[in-house]
Amino acid sequence: MSIRTEARGTATAVVAAVVLGAFLVGCSAETSQGPGDDVPYVAPSANAAAASRAADEADAARNAADEAGAEAEASEAAEAERNRPEAVRDAFAGLQATFNDDCAPGSSNCAYFLGRVHDELVRLDKAMKADARGPGHFKEPIARIAALRGTLKDDTSTENLEKHRSELIGTRDRVNTWMQGHPEDYR
Repeated sequence: MSIRTEARGTATAVVAAVVLGAFLVGCSAETSQGPGDDVPYVAPSANAAAASRAADEADAARNAADEAGAEAEASEAAEAERNRPEAVRDAFAGLQATFNDDCAPGSSNCAYFLGRVHDELVRLDKAMKADARGPGHFKEPIARIAALRGTLKDDTSTENLEKHRSELIGTRDRVNTWMQGHPEDYR
């Protein structure tokens, strides 16, 4: 259930409770002979004040519901923005930033470097699949990244990335070569 639905449901329940309370406060046990002996007399002005207060509370509840709805919409818009795939050129720029880096196998820098190359390839793959030109336009690089994913078997541990270092770096270099041949995709 979304935040918006929950906020509206809660606000509706509050408004209904306030309106019901207003009706109950405004009710009297008056008969054709007047109120019964067990019912104290309530001045009409008190009923009007209670009804006015109930209306004010209903307005406040509606305003709170509107605010909650607006907050829910803003939250949903922010979530959609976070989940929106980035442009291919931006993802490719991240991959290109790894070209001047390298590491010696087993070094602490190697875990970071290989993890970053992997992450940048995943970002680029996601961006290419979401691009308006469609994944068919990026068939070769997507296939190379998929082959690497198959080699890694979803194991992105440092040991596995180091074991498949040549495939990881090779995929990065081949994807870069393909992209360099298609400058319209990243400029």
